[in-house]
Amino acid sequence: MNILDKIIADKRKEVILKKSLIPAKQMEGYALFERPTVSLAKALTESNSGIIAEFKRRSPSKASINQSAKVAEIATLYQEAKVCGMSVLTDGTYFGGSLDDFLMARASVKMPLLRKEFIIDEYQILEAKAHGADVILLIASVLSRSEIKRLSEFAKSLGLEILLEVHNQEELEKALMPSLDMLGVNNRNLKSFEVSIEISKVLAELIPDQFVKVSESGISSIQTVKELKDYGYKGFLMGEHFMKTEHPGKSAAAFINELSS
Repeated sequence: MNILDKIIADKRKEVILKKSLIPAKQMEGYALFERPTVSLAKALTESNSGIIAEFKRRSPSKASINQSAKVAEIATLYQEAKVCGMSVLTDGTYFGGSLDDFLMARASVKMPLLRKEFIIDEYQILEAKAHGADVILLIASVLSRSEIKRLSEFAKSLGLEILLEVHNQEELEKALMPSLDMLGVNNRNLKSFEVSIEISKVLAELIPDQFVKVSESGISSIQTVKELKDYGYKGFLMGEHFMKTEHPGKSAAAFINELSS
């Protein structure tokens, strides 16, 4: 069993447990459930930078990235840096995140927030909406085409946008459907954790123009962003590059200023 299979197996158990504690219907009564969402896709297409900054304490490939990070402080500084949106990891076991982190981020900023999670059930989409998300992530490698369709259409019915993540041509062809807003190419193989920016370049021409193209993971230089823009990418999800620094918000601001100059 590879690490991704293990994460999904644990996630299925987690969702069952959560359902037994908080009924889905109860989340519809949360104050943030009726909050109008903000479009990340629109922010990306109107931006000169396209940067989506991530909040991540650790990952399976990096035992510690920034364990002491304070989400409210970093979210505020990311917004001041004029990132297009913020991705917040909510998996606790493998990434050290939580829905409380997401709630603190939502209380601190008005920009689009992406719940980055291993979503396998409608329940998790209700959680995202109830905690103030604007966008959810769906990962093609762990979902069938019918599951992608069902989950994306359910998210759309709640007013959420969908970023669908793929890593190869097979996943991309399986995933293409009208209920998606953004197509993300993960440069990191989630099964081996190997990273190659070339994957984004290869898949770029296969992504229809109706979807906003997002390149994810392994992006750490201005040159890489500029290269990927030439391939039609509007969004660039950056996690460790900012979070591994002492001041992630200042690092994001410096990166965006240099990119814009």
